[in-house]
Amino acid sequence: MSLLQNVHLTGSMESDDLYSGFNDYNHALDAENLLNDEGFQQAVARTSHGRRPLTAKQGVAGSAMVGGRLATAVARVGTSTSGLRGQTAFAGGRTAAAGQTAAGPRPMTAVRGAGYTSHGRTSSFDPSKGSSDKPEEGPEEKCKQIERKVNELLEDSIFAYEKRDFKLALEKAKDAGRRERAAVKMREQLGLMEQVNLDLTFSVLFNLAHQYTASEMYNEALNTYQVIVKNKMFTNAGRLKVNIGNIYFKKKDYSKAIKYYRMALDQVPNVQKETRIKILNNIGVAFVKLGKYDEAGSTFEHCMEEKPEFRTGLNLILCAYTLEDREKMKDGFQRLLDIQLDVDDDDKYISHNNDRTETLLLEVIKNDSLRQWEKQRRQEAERTILTAARLVSPAIASTFSEGYAWCVDSIKNSIYAELATDLEINKAIQYLRQGELPAAAEVLKSFEKKDSKVASAAANNLAFLSLLQGPDKFSEAVQYAEQALAADRYNPNALVNRGNVCFAQNELAQARDFYKEALANEASCVEGLYNLGLVCKQMGKMEEALDCFYKLHNILMNNVQVLCQLGSIYEQLEDTAQAIELFTQASNLAPTDPGILAKLGELYDSEGDKSQAFQCHYDSYRYFPSNIEVIEWLGAYYIDAQFSEKAVSYFERAAIMQPNEIKWHLMTASCQRRSGNYQKALDTYKTIHRKFPDNIECLKFLVRLCTDLGMPEGKDYANKLKKAEKVRELRQQRTSASSAGRARGSSSAQSLPPGTTASVNRQSVSRNSLRTASARITFDQHEQYQVTNRHEIGDADTNYNDPLGPAPERPKTSMRRRGNDDDTFDNEEVGDDLLPE
Repeated sequence: MSLLQNVHLTGSMESDDLYSGFNDYNHALDAENLLNDEGFQQAVARTSHGRRPLTAKQGVAGSAMVGGRLATAVARVGTSTSGLRGQTAFAGGRTAAAGQTAAGPRPMTAVRGAGYTSHGRTSSFDPSKGSSDKPEEGPEEKCKQIERKVNELLEDSIFAYEKRDFKLALEKAKDAGRRERAAVKMREQLGLMEQVNLDLTFSVLFNLAHQYTASEMYNEALNTYQVIVKNKMFTNAGRLKVNIGNIYFKKKDYSKAIKYYRMALDQVPNVQKETRIKILNNIGVAFVKLGKYDEAGSTFEHCMEEKPEFRTGLNLILCAYTLEDREKMKDGFQRLLDIQLDVDDDDKYISHNNDRTETLLLEVIKNDSLRQWEKQRRQEAERTILTAARLVSPAIASTFSEGYAWCVDSIKNSIYAELATDLEINKAIQYLRQGELPAAAEVLKSFEKKDSKVASAAANNLAFLSLLQGPDKFSEAVQYAEQALAADRYNPNALVNRGNVCFAQNELAQARDFYKEALANEASCVEGLYNLGLVCKQMGKMEEALDCFYKLHNILMNNVQVLCQLGSIYEQLEDTAQAIELFTQASNLAPTDPGILAKLGELYDSEGDKSQAFQCHYDSYRYFPSNIEVIEWLGAYYIDAQFSEKAVSYFERAAIMQPNEIKWHLMTASCQRRSGNYQKALDTYKTIHRKFPDNIECLKFLVRLCTDLGMPEGKDYANKLKKAEKVRELRQQRTSASSAGRARGSSSAQSLPPGTTASVNRQSVSRNSLRTASARITFDQHEQYQVTNRHEIGDADTNYNDPLGPAPERPKTSMRRRGNDDDTFDNEEVGDDLLPE
């Protein structure tokens, strides 16, 4: 109004021109270009108004307001004549005046509306664009977007935790924490702390602490929980001290765990009984870890009084068992039996009508989540009661049987009466573990008149017991197996045991039929499948045996026995490469099994790979140094490699294991002789002669060594050698004569093929011959040396065959030249005292 009055006064003073003054324009009124005026912007920035936080409602330069609303707000600022706003309008006027020439020439007319110019009052409203322009996002909206992103990260973290991807879950939790702190800081700068989302802050911190715990970063988790607990703005945060106690429990700091459990217990009201009971259970378990069984037992007892649970009752019984308190054990067992199962019977799932729809509906209900929960609760109850009974039965009475009898009577008088039968069977199993077979058989025989399934299981166990007692009990095993099948024909275990009896009696075809029938009743019967593979392998049906064991391999992944059976079959099929591969897999699963390593060494030896064979045999010897075959192979390997001194230790060990086997003593002495230690070899031969005075081979070595070393004892050993050879020859002649007389007197005797007589005097190869070609031992158990005919008997035969092969030629350093070595004793005459009587 003041502006209009000024214009009116000007018009009245200049009466000569009615329109004078209307063309005068006050540039201070031009608020359209204030946003582009740098001087105006700098002036506003230096004021307190410019230092305020920007909001969507303030109409200053740089704000989010656009269009006509912004121009109106700025115009209002420019029209003000008081205070700071008047100063900003004056600055804007100077800016507009300075830029007037740049705005363009004035229009060719003097008639103008009051207060309007050709370029200063243009309309900023565009009908084509006004409806599509959206306001820019303000700080409040940005904060909300950040909070929405935080919620998304929290969900991703929780889902990753459910998938057991703890690393990704922790990364998402950390990212959510960073973004949430950024949102809080932005609200603090805007002065909107009353709008901070405390629930989101609590969720972010709690999830971060939980992910730290899952990643086993316990110190970081404790620090995060402490931040939550110490914040007074979080309601009920004190209950999280339970989580802190759990972390200390995992760190095995049980005293601090109990401290925080009790602090959390003080924060939980008495109305929330379940939470208090869980915390008390944790306290009791911590006391058990500390060895304070009295306090733990009193804690569990209080929990049982408040709310009986199976796990708590079992813990109470364990504490009493540790304290050897019989009365508390009995009381705890009775409390365990008094727990109500709260599970309905299975009658509600049985259709009493012939309605098909109702039957199908009941079948669906049988497998719903509620039914699954009922099954789990029943299984937990049965498992807990049977475990407690097995635990306390030997401890609550003076004898094992009395304690079991008390438990069985207690169970029969409770709501779990059907478990008494399982406990009776468990009693028989305990007798078996103690080696009391008659007592176990008596317990099992008491089930003959019980329910069909129970009777079948009892008879099946009796059949297995009879089978383990040997061939004398095979008839009883057959009888009990037939009783088990009569009670339950579709019992796969009974069919397997029946097949086992046939297998033990070498009735392979019938055993194979029983195993197949067991698999037809239950395809996952691994015992039947394994035994079927063994039967097929023994019957020579290798393809069928492979099929059985490969099926078993798919069921029982990485089973050592199955892999060994497959390798054995491929070995029989002469597929050595596949056998090596399978035995290698078995060795990787059981790296300390000496049998598998020995078998691998044997296979590598058959392939000609001596280095791998040696490594496998050596590893087998390290794990089990008492395998004679492995010791023999290693000794032969070192002899073949010209390291006789290393072979001595292996043959000495074999001689210790089999002291009455002269072969190992002779090989030890021979290795010592070949390694150049003649004195020690001579001592070893003397020891052998004292232990085996009639051994001719030992006497030959003694004669040769004494002759080579120039010892006078050679003559004594030569005389002993002559006598031993004559005694052996006479003994063999008598044996030959008696065997010939029996052959002539037998009416069913057949003519011998030609060359048999000559082959009688030929050396036979020992069963335990070495596998290396260059070091084979050719000792016979009965007749080791050739026997000369009677008319050819002359001087003592000192020739011998070295079991390790010919020795390397000695260097020619002797000063005395000998004649024919074979005629060393040519001049010796046989005395009458050496002839047989």
